[in-house]
Amino acid sequence: MIIPPAHRTETVKEYYFSRKNREIAALNAERAARGLDPIINLGIGSPNGVPPQKAIERLGAAARDPKAHGYQSYQGLPALKEAFAAWYQRYYGVILDPVGEIQPLVGSKEGILITSLAFLNDGDKVLIPDPGYPTYTSSALLCGAEVVKYDLTEATGWFPDFEALEKQDLSGVKMMWTNYPGMPTGAKATPELYAKLVDFGRRHGILIINDNPYSFILNEQPLSILAVPGARECCLEMNSLSKAHNMAGWRIGMVAGEADYIREILKVKSQMDSGMFKPMQLAAVEALSEGPEWFRSLNDEYRRRKEIIWRIYDQLGLHYDRNTAGLFVWGRIDNVEPDAERSRGEVLSDRLLAEAGVFLTPGFVFGRNGENYIRASLCADIPVLEKALEKIAAL
Repeated sequence: MIIPPAHRTETVKEYYFSRKNREIAALNAERAARGLDPIINLGIGSPNGVPPQKAIERLGAAARDPKAHGYQSYQGLPALKEAFAAWYQRYYGVILDPVGEIQPLVGSKEGILITSLAFLNDGDKVLIPDPGYPTYTSSALLCGAEVVKYDLTEATGWFPDFEALEKQDLSGVKMMWTNYPGMPTGAKATPELYAKLVDFGRRHGILIINDNPYSFILNEQPLSILAVPGARECCLEMNSLSKAHNMAGWRIGMVAGEADYIREILKVKSQMDSGMFKPMQLAAVEALSEGPEWFRSLNDEYRRRKEIIWRIYDQLGLHYDRNTAGLFVWGRIDNVEPDAERSRGEVLSDRLLAEAGVFLTPGFVFGRNGENYIRASLCADIPVLEKALEKIAAL
């Protein structure tokens, strides 16, 4: 390079799964040359099911319209915003104004950075769960904010310890990220938890942002923090079609909240893209209209897959909770010793990758409190999971 990169890039590394997928691709090339099966990758949570058929059909039909290929509104199609509002009312019992309280996003991951850019100044503090989604941390750092981790532990059911939070120095804290059902832990939210978060945010003047993409996966009671009275004063919620509708690659998400917050987010978003492809928005309208039978079928398959992951964890002697939601199974490792450079999770993950040809995500990726854990994704077909079980049992 003839110029140095921006200083902000010094605060972050390339996303872990971007690096790991490149490493696995190189290993697969070596394995192919040796006549070995490719690595079974149970790392990332990219649903491998098919989206709703009527969404696919709508996409194709709309793409054939010669007028569908121009720039779109920065705010999103009114039909899409109305569909998101109807979805929230039907499943979460939350009434949203589609005009002012919903902003479609190119996936909620985009929304994490855009929202951070909209509200964080240099030196502002952000409360981020440990363990939690790494993008919360990287987005804060890219904005020049200070990351303040708050502990989630098995002892508290992976909920925040509000007594400990109240004792922390909260001066300068402007934002707090939450995520339930939790990634990577699978912990389910409760109405009481959301009420405590709203109370905490209102009393301390902290914007609570609830990241909610897993609420339909293996979860009989989808919840929204926006259902809590007074939540709109201090809360935003992000959601997406990636997990609940098998549409991860489509990049269709949304953020909901009080209109004043949404306007600030739109200021940033409108500088960064020119609206989502119209046929995709129309297809999303169809997907959002799916009834409970869609989610029952989706979750029946995930339950079958989860039972195989439990068997894998039993083979490995891991401790896990059967009453979790989301696309992952989180397992505690008690029978592997760390070494000088690697946590228990990394030691076990490296051994499974090298000796069984199976990749499970080491928990350190999600924070210090994940070092003694490992995470397996449900995003693989049953024969693949059974093959992984066979390989690990042999090892």
